[in-house]
Amino acid sequence: MSSLTTSSEGENSAPRFVVGSRDDETDFPGSNMRTDETDFFEDDEEEESPPERQIVVGICAMTKKSKSKPMTQILERLCKFEYITVVIMGEDVILNEPVENWPSCDCLISFHSKGFPLDKAVAYAKLCKPFLINDLDMQYYIQDRREVYRILQEEGIDLPRYAVLNRDPDRPEECNLVEGEDHVEVNGAVFPKPFVEKPVSAEDHNVYIYYPTSAGGGSQRLFRKIGSRSSVYSPESSVRKTGSYIYEEFMPTDGTDVKVYTVGPDYAHAEARKSPALDGKVERDSEGKEIRYPVMLTAMEKLVARKVCVAFKQTVCGFDLLRANGHSFVCDVNGFSFVKNSMKYYDDCAKILGNIIMRELAPQFHIPWSIPTEAEDIPIVPTTSGTMMELRCVIAVIRHGDRTPKQKMKMEVKHPRFFELFEKYDGYKTGKLKLKKPEQLQEVLDIARQLVVDLGTHSDCEIEERKSKLEQLKRYGHFSGINRKVQLTYLPHGHPKATSEDEEARRESAPSLLLVLKWGGELTPAGRVQAEELGRAFRCMYPGGQGDYAGFPGCGLLRLHSTYRHDLKIYASDEGRVQMTAAAFAKGLLALEGELTPILVQMVKSANMNGLLDSDSDSLSSCQHRVKARLHEIMQKDAEFSEEDYEKV
Repeated sequence: MSSLTTSSEGENSAPRFVVGSRDDETDFPGSNMRTDETDFFEDDEEEESPPERQIVVGICAMTKKSKSKPMTQILERLCKFEYITVVIMGEDVILNEPVENWPSCDCLISFHSKGFPLDKAVAYAKLCKPFLINDLDMQYYIQDRREVYRILQEEGIDLPRYAVLNRDPDRPEECNLVEGEDHVEVNGAVFPKPFVEKPVSAEDHNVYIYYPTSAGGGSQRLFRKIGSRSSVYSPESSVRKTGSYIYEEFMPTDGTDVKVYTVGPDYAHAEARKSPALDGKVERDSEGKEIRYPVMLTAMEKLVARKVCVAFKQTVCGFDLLRANGHSFVCDVNGFSFVKNSMKYYDDCAKILGNIIMRELAPQFHIPWSIPTEAEDIPIVPTTSGTMMELRCVIAVIRHGDRTPKQKMKMEVKHPRFFELFEKYDGYKTGKLKLKKPEQLQEVLDIARQLVVDLGTHSDCEIEERKSKLEQLKRYGHFSGINRKVQLTYLPHGHPKATSEDEEARRESAPSLLLVLKWGGELTPAGRVQAEELGRAFRCMYPGGQGDYAGFPGCGLLRLHSTYRHDLKIYASDEGRVQMTAAAFAKGLLALEGELTPILVQMVKSANMNGLLDSDSDSLSSCQHRVKARLHEIMQKDAEFSEEDYEKV
């Protein structure tokens, strides 16, 4: 049996924090078990009879939990303690018998799950006063996400920015919801999409994530795992109108969640899994179990684990961590939960629980016992390694995939309403403005429609815009998706003219705006396939893969990504075709499934690509305009080149 480092109980001994990890040790030989209404676990390997006074550890939980493989494995190991006897209370006893008839115990391990009578367990604890491994009263709070977040805040633990919407007739001041195209306002707090909507009941796992229209809109609907699915994408973008919810800021985690399992304040086992919000497909191994990877916790995360364990008074406690933007945030506390399929964790958990029980109860029962001091058991995390060197860094600059033809329409506008729009969105700061949001594009369309109406009804009105161009703008104004935009550029002396003579006159003219409408240029189905195939090929440049992943192409990189031993960042410009190419590439690179919108929101970071690629296009634009105007003037002349022209060239 693997050993766990424990500190001696001297006054100056500081608690040692050990991070558990997965290993390949074989199972313990089973102890004798009885399957009566009350089950006893005892270690009968010793020939000598046990002492008269045993410490009885009672297990009070629903049968599905108390007879689960992790619980069975841990209880078998717990019975290796010479003075401990384990009693499992049958489900029929728990549900149907009064607490006075329940078996007595000195130490109680009891936890809530669906159908469990927590009130009776609390009454039993008050009656028999056993030593509690997990506090029962705090388990009421764990069932309410509002209380969980309140306690986390009081303990100074980082969590996402959130607001609570209580649809309670007695508290109307807590039910102010204003829903916009790409945001919600909850009791005065604004949450732009993407944001998360969680039911206040921790038993309700129907958590929704809403995406902005710039990423395709819709929502990802999470639920308790059913087969190989844990979420599904929906085109519905409106929030739920019944029930109470917590709305919180979406944290970009690069597609993985961290599950942390504490056993006392000084031990935590951490595993990573693919985020259910990514594509909704549960990764399973050859035995049908969800694939998880061991994770090393940082010093700050270990402190968070200690705080959660102590604050909720749950010795055995699971909670979820989100690693985003260089910080770790707690987003859920699950209470009593075990790691699955880790022999190392079973060994550690049983040893820690046994030591906690003996340290608390051995003195009052006059049992001679002291905490054993053993050699440190360093947790080993499997890594991909080469014989001589390991790939350290890859930087790739990738162009978007195959696209539909880009289309563009230009027009010079001078109407005050266009200038008002330009000023409204701070266009004067840089002299340029890009409008992509639906409500912004709708404003442009409304102006065009109104000007067309004015031109039709008042032929003598002072509107300088050409009606044919306005009609075009109106015709192409059915804006949808992420592949349409309007650009406005401030022209202090109007639009550049074709000839030098006209250019002189232009300098005396009033300022105007150059309006450019762009649409099309969308990523084609072939372009998506290209990007996905490139991602799959890119994945294979990293070696490695053992166990269930042997023979699976690129599994070395997948393991690196899930265990946080590398830093993957995908940046893309705000062009729709570029963003969808990046999402399709990420889908192939990380072997994801499903729609591109959830992948885009979680994995792809929008950025000023000009800055990343050291482009000086902005500073060159004025020079380019002069060159274009001069070339246009030359090309429009209907004459042969003179010697003077050749000299200029």
